[in-house]
Amino acid sequence: MVRLYADENFPLAIVRQLRQIQYDVLTSYEAGQANQGIPDDEVLAFATQEKRVLLTLNRDDFIALHQTGIYHAGIIICKDDRDYVGQAQILHSCLSENQDFANRLIRIKKNNQPKSGIQVFVFQEYKR
Repeated sequence: MVRLYADENFPLAIVRQLRQIQYDVLTSYEAGQANQGIPDDEVLAFATQEKRVLLTLNRDDFIALHQTGIYHAGIIICKDDRDYVGQAQILHSCLSENQDFANRLIRIKKNNQPKSGIQVFVFQEYKR
């Protein structure tokens, strides 16, 4: 099963949901990495060193890091949205369908359903 690392801004409610589904999620707080102003490239390096896919809400900075071409164990960017259960479910779907996230960036987004006003979470991969 994929191992995950949640950075300090990632919602604990999603971490709890993922843990209920039996995912191994390490938080920055548990790793002693919270509230220290650690630069994003070092956060990503730590996750990679621990062989964990990074979970974050920080879209712009981690997309930019990904596009530099540096090696990483994977990045999943979630949406700043209070539907924590919905995001945990789409994360579970994404994680179940993929086993190797090395050098991949996945973004969780909300899209409108065709012919409906209902929005659902989807995931999309960003190429380098």
